Amino acid sequence: MFWSAALAAEDATPRPVSLDEAQRTANDAAGWVEENWSVWLSNGLRIILIVVIAVVMRSLIRRAITKLIARMNRTASAVDGTALGGLLVNAERRRQRSEAIGSVLRSVASFLIMGTAALTVLSVLKINLAPLLASAGVAGVAIGFGARNLVTDFLSGVFMILEDQYGVGDTIDAGVASGEVIEVGLRVTKLRGADGEIWYVRNGEVKRIGNLSQGWATAGVDIQVRSDEDLDRVREILTRTGEEMQKAEPWTERLWEPVEVLGLSATYLDSVVVRVSAKTMPGKALGVERELRWRIKQALDTEGIRIVGRPPEANLETDGSDPMAAVAAPSALANPASPQSQATTPIPPAVPGATLGK
Repeated sequence: MFWSAALAAEDATPRPVSLDEAQRTANDAAGWVEENWSVWLSNGLRIILIVVIAVVMRSLIRRAITKLIARMNRTASAVDGTALGGLLVNAERRRQRSEAIGSVLRSVASFLIMGTAALTVLSVLKINLAPLLASAGVAGVAIGFGARNLVTDFLSGVFMILEDQYGVGDTIDAGVASGEVIEVGLRVTKLRGADGEIWYVRNGEVKRIGNLSQGWATAGVDIQVRSDEDLDRVREILTRTGEEMQKAEPWTERLWEPVEVLGLSATYLDSVVVRVSAKTMPGKALGVERELRWRIKQALDTEGIRIVGRPPEANLETDGSDPMAAVAAPSALANPASPQSQATTPIPPAVPGATLGK
């Protein structure tokens, strides 16, 4: 037993390598390194060159995008506060829009440049890209089907920003909701409703947009006076009131065209309605209408012309109607001698001391 254990220990002990074997192994390793060092050096230099070119190109493109965005912001700041700035978009809205566009462009540029560099490095390392590209294609299709709503929202948000369909501060009607835009994102747009509520509208759900804050707006006011008033005199008073309002601050900037008396929009038996219209700065039509009503009321009161109300439509519709149409039909219960009244008469109470006959 002791002899067997000794033999096992002797077999487990590593045998010393001879000098010739060690020299032969070293020569083989040196030869292998000598044969492949040029390939390693060439591949390493190529990888370093690819990475350096990708980093430099990414930095240059991102810097160019940043300068472009800064130039757009300077152009918007130059026209802000002027009539042209009111006609276009304000500086804050242009800044937010340009920053969003710049962020999207920088992200897309970085993804394309670094992704191309990574694929090029893998090809230099002799890695077969076919399985990787096939797997990426299958994964992209699966993600596209699973997150198609997210992709739709993102693409819709990108095109909304690029086309400048609306911005922060605009009042829009998005179909599913309407209100003032308080935030524009690539996936969701936030609106402040008329009652103060906040609507989160997905960009992919917006099929049509009505922007009430771009271009110009129309302020319309209806004035109803008696039919026997001198309409030429009324027109003169309204025109003079509009001219005075257009010369006063701050209405001189909010009114882009003179106040125009369009004429009669409706006529009644004892009154007529005169329509007054004006082209205003976007989003200022409601304030212009209120001020114009105020000034017109004061001017007409000064001239002794009284504003009247519309006659009730119900009085006009009841002329010639049958006066007995609302009278109810006679009832049989109204006659006490009728069988119906006698059938409903209660039985009189019994007299004390009376007996019933057999």
